Amino acid sequence: MKTISTSRAPLQKVKIRAVERGQTLKQIVLTSLERELKAPQAIEEAPSSYWANRKLLPEYEAALKAGAFSGGNGFYPNHL
Repeated sequence: MKTISTSRAPLQKVKIRAVERGQTLKQIVLTSLERELKAPQAIEEAPSSYWANRKLLPEYEAALKAGAFSGGNGFYPNHL
């Protein structure tokens, strides 16, 4: 058995939740740990956003690669 130190407020909330659900403190903690361990898998499997997968127009992509929008001298170039 392991001991975990925590402040009183979270522990009190967990104890109340256990009573409300008719479960033991151990059951609530184990269920929460299992849920947390499953969470990273759900994040990894989440589809990426539209913006991450969008297709750029070929002209814009070529200008971007050429550095047209870098603004290196403080001004936007007027040519593409």
